[in-house]
Amino acid sequence: MLPAILSVFIFLGCLWLIFSDRLNRTIASLAGAVLMVVIGLIFGFYSQEEAFAHIDLNTIGLLLGMMILVALLEPTGFFQFLAVWVGKLSGGKPVRLLIFLGTITTVVSMFLDNVTTVVLIAPVTIMICEILGLSSQPYLMAEALLSDTGGVATLVGDPPNVLIGSASGFSFMDFLTHSLPIVLVVWLVALAMLRYLFRTELAQVPTNLEALSELQPKEVLKDAPTATKILCVVAGAVLFFLLEEVLNLPPALVAIGAAAIALVWIRPPIQETLKNIQWDVLVFFAALFVMIGGLQATGVLQELAMLISYAQGLPPVLLGLMLLWVVAGLSAVVDNVPITIALIPVIENLGAAGIPTAPLWWALVFGAGFGGNGTIIGSTANVVVASLSEKTRAPITSALWNRRGLPVMLGTCLAASVLYLIFSGLLNQ
Repeated sequence: MLPAILSVFIFLGCLWLIFSDRLNRTIASLAGAVLMVVIGLIFGFYSQEEAFAHIDLNTIGLLLGMMILVALLEPTGFFQFLAVWVGKLSGGKPVRLLIFLGTITTVVSMFLDNVTTVVLIAPVTIMICEILGLSSQPYLMAEALLSDTGGVATLVGDPPNVLIGSASGFSFMDFLTHSLPIVLVVWLVALAMLRYLFRTELAQVPTNLEALSELQPKEVLKDAPTATKILCVVAGAVLFFLLEEVLNLPPALVAIGAAAIALVWIRPPIQETLKNIQWDVLVFFAALFVMIGGLQATGVLQELAMLISYAQGLPPVLLGLMLLWVVAGLSAVVDNVPITIALIPVIENLGAAGIPTAPLWWALVFGAGFGGNGTIIGSTANVVVASLSEKTRAPITSALWNRRGLPVMLGTCLAASVLYLIFSGLLNQ
């Protein structure tokens, strides 16, 4: 009993430190992992070998491979090129600019890291808005909200998807056939809501269209040959993701293989490339896996699964719908990664008890992905755009996010719930 209490205390303590920003999330999770192993050794329920065995190398490998590709693409100026090109294409019309910037950010976020995408596109967005004399609030919030929404569509679009795909066995193609159709509708709902909620800001008349016409996309594309090479490698990786089931290739091997090909082809200064990889994120994931392993070793997650199994009289889809909203609510206030990692073993235990888990996996995907839009701290992309906006004349505040972002989160979750029920037969396969 005492080991279970201590393991829960360690995990919840780490979540509190992460949520309260009292300690960097990587430091908090690493300290929690060490404490979990030490307590496990003292009470004999968890060893160092067992801790390492709980680290999902498929998830870590997939993330590392995609991070290397992003680190190689970032210095080429490709993302800035896209933003400037879209700005010119919009002709300076606010609504068109919102749609184009939101679409480009969404498409890129389906295949590359959301945070990196907004970090690179948001500053250019601010520059375009400054030139046109427009408030950057609707465009920055759209980029964060739509990147989070679009990331739900693919296996590699969002870290929770990577985790769920590894645990459930869902392939890249499974996400395209099950998640993408729902995300397309939900994305349109989010875009329509943003158009309505920011109708006053989007009614502004641009003041300097001539300056926008002088921007040249090619001028911000620093290294076109390298960008072309990396995009070819990314396209090849996506192709192999699609053929994953036919070729029986793990996603991690595809991502690492693509990164290796890109490194050999481009031959960048390797130290500079390695500096741009988010090692703290990989350590954060690994440490969370270790802590969740401790909870599993003490039987806490099995007890939680048994508690949920009392609702097994409910149809799996209805149980999944409840899970979707619970996870969405939690993801609005706590990072969706630890929530996802904590719930994966619970769903696995429900499967072992004979409950169909496919609807539950998809509920976890949608809840974790759409719920992060609810608050300014709900996802890292939200925090990034809010921080960048502080340098503008109209910074994004928590109060503003609650008035604009929270309705979008509720609307997208409601739309996802309706579609979840409509396509319940497909999601159960």
